Amino acid sequence: MDIAHSTLVGFSKSFGLVYLLAMAAVALAYALWPRNRDRFDKAARDIIEDEDKPWL
Repeated sequence: MDIAHSTLVGFSKSFGLVYLLAMAAVALAYALWPRNRDRFDKAARDIIEDEDKPWL
């Protein structure tokens, strides 16, 4: 069975698009999951609270 280069490229592009959309959906679901809210809020506060203060 011979697979043409254009067929293989088309399949690769389609699979890559589906893979990219699936990974984006997983990342978005993780970021918006209610259980992770406290973790992300704490991370946001820690950056602000740990800033260096002037010596004066």
